[in-house]
Amino acid sequence: MTDIQQKLFNIRDEKYKEFHSKLMPGINFDTIIGVRTPVLRALIKKLDKQEKSDFLNSPLPHAFYEENNLHGFLISEIKEYDETIKQLNRFLPFVDNWATCDSIRPICFKNNKSKLTEEIDRWILSESTFTVRFAIEMLMVHFLDQDFDEKYLIKVCKVSNDEYYVRMMIAWYLATALAKQYDSTVKIIESKQLSKWIHNKTIQKAIESFRITKEQKEYLKQLRVF
Repeated sequence: MTDIQQKLFNIRDEKYKEFHSKLMPGINFDTIIGVRTPVLRALIKKLDKQEKSDFLNSPLPHAFYEENNLHGFLISEIKEYDETIKQLNRFLPFVDNWATCDSIRPICFKNNKSKLTEEIDRWILSESTFTVRFAIEMLMVHFLDQDFDEKYLIKVCKVSNDEYYVRMMIAWYLATALAKQYDSTVKIIESKQLSKWIHNKTIQKAIESFRITKEQKEYLKQLRVF
């Protein structure tokens, strides 16, 4: 057992493991240690610079789910853009679950958006389910506000990946786009160009949103496909 693994087992919560494992279908129960996210983040603060570097450059794949989360959190802390991309390109192919994928939020991306789009264009074409999901998520996080462009909507709609966690991410992206860029996004829903599942899931998630007006929700309900 590595030093990091020992630290993780020292802060595990067996009851939390039982609960959280139910949210992670497809992940081997024995690879989940049972460390709550706030506790995992607290551990990161106790690691010195060398420990973090050694872990980021340790052999992949990791043996445990929490190691993956730790890895994602550490990448998110890196301030240098090029190093962040280097570490992401090494790590993303080994991400095997939605929770790890969705926890990666590199702090340097907000100041490097022009360069980030080039990486997103490459990631979104990946054969790795969670690399594609991450690409769409970065478009959702960074390009639905002042940097929005309809070309990003088109890019997401053109993703031809039938994996559940990619389809769910597309629906999440489009529902968020409806909340932030309604006029542009509703045209896609009106055109009914999406698969039936993504189309209806997008409407469902939009209707559940507090950021969509009552009038918009009523209109979207009329656009559902049966």
